[in-house]
Amino acid sequence: MCNHHKKDHPQRPGESLHNEKAHQDDHSSWSRRSFIRNLGIAGGVSLFMGKTSVTALASNPLLKALDNADSDRILVLIRLKGGNDGLNMIIPLFDYGTYQQLRPSIRIPENQVIKLSEAFGIPSHMSPLENLWNEGQMKVINSVGYPEQNLSHFRSSDIWASASDSDTTDTSGWLGRYLEQELPEFLENPPEHPPAVQIGGTGNLVFNNSSMNNMSMIVNDPQQLAEIAQNGQLYDVSEVPDCYRGEQLGYLRTVANSTFRYAGILSETYDKGQNQVEYNINELENQLSIVARLIKGGLSTRLYMVTLDGFDTHAAQNNIQPYLLNVLSTGIQNFFADLQKSNDNKRVLATTFSEFGRRIEQNASQGTDHGAAAPVMMFGPGLEGNGILGKAPDLHDLDPIGNLKFDIDFRQIYASILEHWLCIEKAQVDAILGQSFDSLPDLGLQCSPITATRQHAMARIPFRVLYLGDRFRVQYELPQAMKVNIGLYNLSAQRIGEIVNAYQQAGPYQVDFYPKQLNMIPGQYVCTLQSISGKTSRQFIYF
Repeated sequence: MCNHHKKDHPQRPGESLHNEKAHQDDHSSWSRRSFIRNLGIAGGVSLFMGKTSVTALASNPLLKALDNADSDRILVLIRLKGGNDGLNMIIPLFDYGTYQQLRPSIRIPENQVIKLSEAFGIPSHMSPLENLWNEGQMKVINSVGYPEQNLSHFRSSDIWASASDSDTTDTSGWLGRYLEQELPEFLENPPEHPPAVQIGGTGNLVFNNSSMNNMSMIVNDPQQLAEIAQNGQLYDVSEVPDCYRGEQLGYLRTVANSTFRYAGILSETYDKGQNQVEYNINELENQLSIVARLIKGGLSTRLYMVTLDGFDTHAAQNNIQPYLLNVLSTGIQNFFADLQKSNDNKRVLATTFSEFGRRIEQNASQGTDHGAAAPVMMFGPGLEGNGILGKAPDLHDLDPIGNLKFDIDFRQIYASILEHWLCIEKAQVDAILGQSFDSLPDLGLQCSPITATRQHAMARIPFRVLYLGDRFRVQYELPQAMKVNIGLYNLSAQRIGEIVNAYQQAGPYQVDFYPKQLNMIPGQYVCTLQSISGKTSRQFIYF
């Protein structure tokens, strides 16, 4: 039975937080799309599968995995959720007096600081990182941020995930666009391995492609996921009520069906790869231990994201952040020690990120409020030496609202990772990020020459599918005159419509099609463009 009701579309809050009510509103504000992306899919799939610890977020099985890529390098994103305070993580010894004056109660005492250099140090509760630093497997990038910093958790998280300017809303993520360029022919080549895996937590835009589909898979326990695959059943996506609830039910069932297809390979690689160090029992190390087992077990996935929550330290910061930073440091130490046992550590690069830093002054609640620029830490043998990059934070020269000024745009870090670690041609990096950013040569990352396969991939025709409310619009641009065929397929690879079949001259084109005219039901679809340049595909959701 369907209950017909008005569909609300709440908006996110404004550009900054001015008081406690605005802060609470920021945490509780969700748009319909955000709800579907972050909770509706994950929560709904868990509901339909039974009460388990497994969630799947817009998992997409019809993507060609990175099995045949010319590199087996792996990137692990470590999300410090809540806005990590950088000044109590990388201590400014060069201006310790000012730091102490601004934070009389929450400063890290100088005798509890481990020196990384004469200018900077880490608190003693981060001592597990000292070995990685001394071994040349850790770098710090100071004063990372972006112009016109947004102090909303959700908006700033989306900016970091999408790599957009602060005044631009983009629903795709930087790694989602990377995967979309790398894996354009996903319908004809169903993958064996997921292209990206997120362990724990809820969704994030970082793996969203241009059709708003999250190209990562979220799991909490691969073994339980395998049990679901063996004992569960695939859901019928056509026999659902003809109403809004039915649309959502059909979509959730489609996502659940997708999840089953990855269960076997995740369980297989998880069983093959054994942890060879003892991890502590906490949120982050549980996640990192799973990533290590999947890597060591032979999963071809090259992109991972793990999350450590709790960094929104408005009150009693020294009761919270030291513990979290110790968990982070111990987890990273154990993770790389584990990978070193199998010699996999050399192909793994890990980097921290958070939506923003904190204010330089402590507040009346012995905490810190939302700020701007903050340091990023990177780990792995591929860094080829330790070091501190970026301009030192100036505790005297602040922005108009009293926050630290940024020196390194976070997208410079992304550009460096894409070009010098994932081995993407500079022109393609600029296309992924939407504009050109200088990479950071001092990171020490090196890449092998680009292969012919990647050069061919760069030459593919620009092609995307946009949702316009009552219809979809296909946009593409031909570099020369050619025969073009654009077809529409469902998840069963059945061709349900032909959008274009004609010889066309060079130039940009856009063609609309209407779901009702094609008898489309809510779910996932694929639009494929075939030409002399090859075949390019884009997935999209109709709901």
